[in-house]
Amino acid sequence: MATLPASAAGAPAAARSTAVTGRSRRPTWNVRPFFENKPRAFWTLQAVGWGGYLLLRGVTAISNGIRLDIIIPIIVEAIVGYCITLILSACYGYYRRLPRVVEVFLAIGTLAAATFFYASLIAFAYSFMRNGVPGITVTGIAGAVFLTFVMLASWSALYYAINFYIVVEEQLHEMRALELQASSAQLAMLRYQLNPHFLFNTLNSISTLVLLKQTDRANAMLSRLSSFLRYTLANEPTAHVTVAAEIETLKLYLEIEKMRFETRLRTEFDIDPRAERALLPSLLLQPLVENAIKYAVTPQEEGADICVRVRFAGERVQIAVSDTGPGLNEARISPSLSTGVGLANIRERLVQAYGPDQRFETRSTPAGGFSVEIEIPFQLNDLNKEVA
Repeated sequence: MATLPASAAGAPAAARSTAVTGRSRRPTWNVRPFFENKPRAFWTLQAVGWGGYLLLRGVTAISNGIRLDIIIPIIVEAIVGYCITLILSACYGYYRRLPRVVEVFLAIGTLAAATFFYASLIAFAYSFMRNGVPGITVTGIAGAVFLTFVMLASWSALYYAINFYIVVEEQLHEMRALELQASSAQLAMLRYQLNPHFLFNTLNSISTLVLLKQTDRANAMLSRLSSFLRYTLANEPTAHVTVAAEIETLKLYLEIEKMRFETRLRTEFDIDPRAERALLPSLLLQPLVENAIKYAVTPQEEGADICVRVRFAGERVQIAVSDTGPGLNEARISPSLSTGVGLANIRERLVQAYGPDQRFETRSTPAGGFSVEIEIPFQLNDLNKEVA
């Protein structure tokens, strides 16, 4: 018999979902769609509740013998109860707009009036069917008050419980939507930090080439810079791209840097073909390589080797960016005074994108060299993961 107001406002639209993971998920029971259409849910619960009540009362009466003087009043009782609860639904829906204290007093008064009215109609129906003479007695009303009060009070309690549940669910949906918006804004801010950081270094190199009158190299670097920036502008800051696309972008970036360092910058890529379609946040690896260039290639006259490895490990993707530089030192782990971004930026982006379901570690060996290791869930664009 539980109902909800037919005129209640609809639930907020679902928040935009993130990338679909390749893992199989267990089906979850979700009752929310039943209440998305409030009028349909209202009439369904009314029909099921009062239909069940009529069936239960009818079976009880038939077990004592089929008699019209019992069956007909039960049918009348169910029909009248159905109509009274429609009126209660309209009244309760109006009371909910009022202050809480006023709502409570009006709801109690309306329930008491409906109970007395319902009991009077039941007493009238039973006296007419049994005695053949219409009439209402105090004894008959008193005998029906308890039954009608239990029915209407239970209906009212379920009414408020269901509506309270709906309100809480709507607030939770709104909270999740706000959290998603905040997370997207945070990811966008972190991604947008990278463009000025890289642009500053590249333009500084182009300016140096112009001053040295190496116009051909400056033009080539500008051309590659425009291609790289075109890629960064084409993708949303919160977008996820495939490992293959990220590696191609990284190679484009390294072509720009190799014009600065030439043979001092030596790169190696070791990419597992099974992991090429895995998703990861766009421009996740470029700051790591830039960090290696800054602290491994730049300070050493002979330069350094930079290696990018991507491995597929069951349900995980393992990424490592290592160099043969001097290793970990105080200057390396401190943020740059000119940019203030780097490893902390990557760590925060991983937390925003995957929460605790990720791993970010830095390693340094006594003999030299520095590496960053990342482990993220294996995700694909499509719903069904291909067999690796």
